Amino acid sequence: MKFTKMHGIGNDYVYVNCFEEEVPDPSRMAELVSSRRFGIGSDGLILIKPSDLADFKMEMYNADGSRGAMCGNGIRCVAKYVYDHGMTNMTELAIETDSGIKTVTLSVKNERVGLVTVDMGVPYLTSNRASLDLSQVPKEMLIHDQIWETLNVNGKDYPMICISVGNPHAVVFMEDIDSLDIEKLGPDFEKHERFPDRTNTEFVQVVDTRNIRMRVWERGSGETMACGTGATASAVAFALANYTAEDEVTVKLLGGSLTIHWDQNRGHVLMTGSATEVFRGEIEI
Repeated sequence: MKFTKMHGIGNDYVYVNCFEEEVPDPSRMAELVSSRRFGIGSDGLILIKPSDLADFKMEMYNADGSRGAMCGNGIRCVAKYVYDHGMTNMTELAIETDSGIKTVTLSVKNERVGLVTVDMGVPYLTSNRASLDLSQVPKEMLIHDQIWETLNVNGKDYPMICISVGNPHAVVFMEDIDSLDIEKLGPDFEKHERFPDRTNTEFVQVVDTRNIRMRVWERGSGETMACGTGATASAVAFALANYTAEDEVTVKLLGGSLTIHWDQNRGHVLMTGSATEVFRGEIEI
């Protein structure tokens, strides 16, 4: 099977062009290729497929073989792949995902894609098991008890803001994320009974009104260098918590930075970041 290794600021996946290749058991394949010692090494597997609804379809699997709904870093790499490999000459694409069709805009230089902007759609506030469409409910109308939820994890209470951007996120603000024992705390959040389908968890440190730092524990993959949907959720939570009045913030992750713009007029959130091809190869399956 031919594959391409790509990453979005360190969030790396193995990409397979399913216009040319067949992957009969993608869940098992994701586990095999993701192994850092016995496989290619990645945070998961992403299949690039034809779509009856959009220009292309992205199908993603986490490192443990579980199916993922959406990956912000992954979709930027899909956009770069199809353009750089001559599958399209369009610089605005519609890509089908399990959380709906996403529009991406490509920045091209010297016939190669550098930055990609993804319309992540409308965020939903899901704290306290609600589901509030934030394009319909102005943040100024929300009260503290709607925004914040307290989760008891191993005897300690953690205030969090829960956001969905096609997949679930619990955003926890902290003063120091560098000393965080994420290998211990991350799984406890992910598998907490509050989240029957598990959750992604973002541990966020406020730098100033335009910048935040973030570490992420992704369900099914563990700590990753970056998470595009997590950065989007964190930026929305940052605004809801009144840490900023800005529409655009920079989220600094272990692998690099993403720019998140919350378009208050449309209610959509736009994410901009890089996409990088690392190498191509073949693996026996």
